[in-house]
Amino acid sequence: MAARPRSGAHRYPRSARVSETIREILADELVLIGDERLELVSITKVDVDNELNRGIVYFDSLAGAEGDAEILEAFGQLRVRLQAAIARQIRAKKTPVLDFRPDEVIRAAERIDEILRNDRAGD
Repeated sequence: MAARPRSGAHRYPRSARVSETIREILADELVLIGDERLELVSITKVDVDNELNRGIVYFDSLAGAEGDAEILEAFGQLRVRLQAAIARQIRAKKTPVLDFRPDEVIRAAERIDEILRNDRAGD
């Protein structure tokens, strides 16, 4: 007889669940903070390691790459506040240290889309 999964077993690894929860918390906090440098910023993904030591926060902005320096500066200034918000809202022994990076995957997809649009316009 095959072993049944214990009740309450999750289909996704803990780090994936924590990553998604942190993404949601950060998105909510950006609205609450009201820093105009972060008004056009979206949190696209969070990658947390299995030990919950580090979390890479990927963002995108309507300002594009030109706005990255200012956005990274704002995140640096707000890191402690954001980590405190995460600590209050998740049930974990520790809160990962956050590292903020632009989401290059989304930007590459946008560049490809623009190239394709320009190519179609040229036909």
